Amino acid sequence: MTPQQEIENLLSKIALGDRNAFSLLYDRTSAKLFSVCLRVLKDRTEAEEALQEAFLRIWHRANMYRTNGYSPMTWLITLTRNIAIDRYRKAGPKASEKLDLAEVVADDRPGPEAQVVASGERARLEMCLKELPADRAVLIERAYLDGDTYQQLSDATGVKLNTIRTWLRRSLQQLRECLVQ
Repeated sequence: MTPQQEIENLLSKIALGDRNAFSLLYDRTSAKLFSVCLRVLKDRTEAEEALQEAFLRIWHRANMYRTNGYSPMTWLITLTRNIAIDRYRKAGPKASEKLDLAEVVADDRPGPEAQVVASGERARLEMCLKELPADRAVLIERAYLDGDTYQQLSDATGVKLNTIRTWLRRSLQQLRECLVQ
């Protein structure tokens, strides 16, 4: 069973209220999802709280995940990232607090990026990103890989917020079409 199939299986069991499946999903994904929270929030305590909120939401919304050929990690990461961004927006950035990288626990298992590189999908994604105008590709990377908010992108580029949203939506559609080919 592939890791993708295993996570899909666990999500379907969680949707039925299986606590053991939830525990296994936590063990398999918490380090990666925590790193998503930490990357957005840059505060360990806030990231831990966001992760807890994410797993509560996963428990309650596991039935909303649909097997569609895409990675279930994408669904989990998106859900977690959105929670972290919402917390970041509510709290606002704290310039006085610095992240101590020594506190971050390293995970020796291959991360999502290493799995993508291993499967060849990373190369396809990079090829499709190159088909986008350079400025749009940078926006996609900053929004979906670095965790920048639309407002941060708007402020950094001087482009109106709604225009940023439109560009990102259209760029994602182009990427989806390219990846499906």
